[in-house]
Amino acid sequence: MVAFPFAKINLGLHILSKRTDGFHNIETCFYPIGLCDILEVIPSGDFSFTQSGLEVDGLPGDNLCVKAYHLLKKDFAFGEAQIHLHKIIPMGAGLGGGSSNAAFTLRLLNQVFELKMEKEQLKNYAAQLGSDCSFFIEDQPMIGVGRGEILNHAPVKLKGFFLVLVKPDVHSSTHEAYASIKPTANRNSIKEILKLSMQNWKKEITNDFEKTIFEKHPIIGKAKEKFYSLGATYSGMSGSGASVFGIFEKPIDLKNEFPEMFYWSGELK
Repeated sequence: MVAFPFAKINLGLHILSKRTDGFHNIETCFYPIGLCDILEVIPSGDFSFTQSGLEVDGLPGDNLCVKAYHLLKKDFAFGEAQIHLHKIIPMGAGLGGGSSNAAFTLRLLNQVFELKMEKEQLKNYAAQLGSDCSFFIEDQPMIGVGRGEILNHAPVKLKGFFLVLVKPDVHSSTHEAYASIKPTANRNSIKEILKLSMQNWKKEITNDFEKTIFEKHPIIGKAKEKFYSLGATYSGMSGSGASVFGIFEKPIDLKNEFPEMFYWSGELK
């Protein structure tokens, strides 16, 4: 069985407080986009994990697809599987590619082996694999709070708008990004800001990682500025970077404006 783990962008990201478990409480809006990896899970006599496409750092056994498989194996008696991942979503981009791969491994195993897990049970397993993994059990925009694993409906629909996404050839470390953050609790919530017209988002929606990441990697901040100069209604960095997106009212081809960067564009759903 084949599935297409999708990427996400973050519409704003607030770091609210430091937790006693070492994580941070956040608020963000996860929005699914059409950029996808390809994942295949088939029953087999022996377990195997293979990969193609973009090269992923680390040992195969550390891949989140493998971790998802072994997580379910602890609680369910099902057969072995061959898992193949074709990687298209760039790493170190703030697009949630690894988390999406993990969540879709859970989803496919549930289907292939008829484990009969409901969505909430799948989300509970996903939360054990990463703070934003639970979102990828959903197929719609969600407000994420807590570590990002507590999800509620997002009051935003961008169907018909056009997204352009770029990633400079730099890697943004989530760990380093959090290390420089000073949490701020009392401010307007992203959920409420998203109810405003998109023309207000530029002034109202913030990603708390941007200041630090832009200072460390100016090319990322310049990409955001360029999107606005080219007519974007809203632009922002996704997650802890390094990808930046612009939302436009009409389709636009900007490949020549961002040479030597990863580039993707498509209509939002």
